[in-house]
Amino acid sequence: MKKLSARRRHPLAAVVVLLLALAATGGLYTAFAPADKAQADTSAQSLAIDEGKKLYAVGCASCHGTGGQGSSDGPGLAGVGAAAVDFQVATGRMPAQQPGAQIPKKKNIYSQAEIDQLAAYVASLGAGPNVPTAEQYDPASADIAEGGELFRTNCAQCHNFTGKGGALTNGKYAPTLEDVDPKHIYEAMQTGPQNMPSFPDTTLTEKNKKDIIAYLDAVNSDDSESPGGLELGGLGPVSEGLFGWIFGLGGLIAVAVWVAARTAKAKKS
Repeated sequence: MKKLSARRRHPLAAVVVLLLALAATGGLYTAFAPADKAQADTSAQSLAIDEGKKLYAVGCASCHGTGGQGSSDGPGLAGVGAAAVDFQVATGRMPAQQPGAQIPKKKNIYSQAEIDQLAAYVASLGAGPNVPTAEQYDPASADIAEGGELFRTNCAQCHNFTGKGGALTNGKYAPTLEDVDPKHIYEAMQTGPQNMPSFPDTTLTEKNKKDIIAYLDAVNSDDSESPGGLELGGLGPVSEGLFGWIFGLGGLIAVAVWVAARTAKAKKS
């Protein structure tokens, strides 16, 4: 009998065999898998730092130094963290228009993406507080009563017991906390901007900060009621006492003068 000649293999047969072997060992996934997530995150962070450095050179370096070392016009930024940058820049306090006892809040000139890049660069200069997550400052499940106690103990001396703000010394002041973004209140407690002391988690825990934010949200909302009646802006006993002295005592004096005048007129008659 004639020997059957061997069939000629298809040119792609070897490739198919190799792919099957790779699939069996998990190598197929490795060969076609996207770049490692950690490596991608590192690259994105490096890009954010580079872009932030450019923004910093234009808007911040003249006061804080080319490398964040500080100068006579601005403090060093190593170790302030991303949270400080997010607070100061997002509220428009930085870049400052001019040096002064207090840098006021003003309209922000950067987009949130640019703020994130600036924060990434400053954070690379030294470890500091991170920008909080939405869950950290969401007051939905917080204890308002506990927040009120904590606020009156730690904050009311400067900000007034309902967060209306107040005067300090040498042209400084504690700003009002009405209509302030909860994120920025949390960051202010983390970082202690300007004349305010910082309250790290060792002093006020994450829950404590959330409770304080919930208290401020409650007392400054349109739904809050004043059981004492006319609250005079919620500015506290000084303004209320002044109102009492000026209008209350003034009213009594006016009544006394009227009575005396009527009495004198009656005697003449």
